[in-house]
Amino acid sequence: MRRVSKIVSASAVTAALALTATACGESSTESGSDSDTIKVGMAYDVGGRGDNSFNDSAARGLDKAKADLGVETKELTAKTGETPADREQRLTSLAEGGFNPVIGVGFAYKDAIDKVAAKFPKTTFGLVDSVSDVKNVDSIVFTEEQGSYLAGVAAALKSKDGKIGFIGGVDTPLIKKFAAGFQQGVKDTKPYASVTIQYLSTGTDFSGFGAPDKGKAAAKGMLDKGIDVIYAAAGGSGAGAIEAVAAKPGTWAIGVDSDQAKDPALSKYAGSIMTSMVKNVDTGVFELIKSVQDGKPATGTHVYSLAENGVSLTTTGGHLEDIQPKLDEAKKKIIDGQIKVNTTL
Repeated sequence: MRRVSKIVSASAVTAALALTATACGESSTESGSDSDTIKVGMAYDVGGRGDNSFNDSAARGLDKAKADLGVETKELTAKTGETPADREQRLTSLAEGGFNPVIGVGFAYKDAIDKVAAKFPKTTFGLVDSVSDVKNVDSIVFTEEQGSYLAGVAAALKSKDGKIGFIGGVDTPLIKKFAAGFQQGVKDTKPYASVTIQYLSTGTDFSGFGAPDKGKAAAKGMLDKGIDVIYAAAGGSGAGAIEAVAAKPGTWAIGVDSDQAKDPALSKYAGSIMTSMVKNVDTGVFELIKSVQDGKPATGTHVYSLAENGVSLTTTGGHLEDIQPKLDEAKKKIIDGQIKVNTTL
């Protein structure tokens, strides 16, 4: 993938998911190598590996770096309800341990990275889904609204009655990018269609990203109202929404961040997952690690767009085959600038 650099002023938020924490509040895994190998520190948001979504995408980039580049790694995971100081300490411990780069997965690490990166100017930091102005930080962001627009086109074409739902993990600017693009894609395709939008939590309560029971309940409520396509941009909570959809024949779920139809924990529901709107966080993570190993650390803001395959719709299961030409047409119009996708509702 070609990397595109541009300055982004808006901050972003992440979808991160179910709790995996030790008694001390965070999980840690480490793989060793010889002293000549660079050391990569990964700080996941709540859920870490195994969230079936956002964190797992970042983890795939780390795994590729281990396999292809032979790097040494250490992985730490946030806990629910932690303080900003906890995130600062996590990043600081990695930087002090000689890990370089140190990567924070998700918007919640922005303030911590701003502070810690300034204290360790010789260490390269990566920040996924938000933007830092600190010189030694590589901000890795995506055009979620563009991929979500295509998901909206697919939803409109597949819905029987034009009743469509969107479940957001938390009412935040990033999740609203997903919602805005999705709603626009639906309306541009079928103007009479309706999109019901529901968030699982608001403000600084990020539990909506890690509560499958809430996702399941929200989806069931929508299904009971006749909605037959549900797109959940809700991290781990999305698994609950997918489960609810799978229990009602004739309805569709749209996954997010990773190809959720291929996830071992969700594969039994694959027949009900129309597609997933993928963000290739793994690519951003791998490219940052490789740049450090090559002695030319990436910094600044790197935007992974639809044109760069930074976001895309999966085709697992062949559920999009009958509408693929229309999706390709919409994709081309976005890339050519004929369609400008909204980032706010």
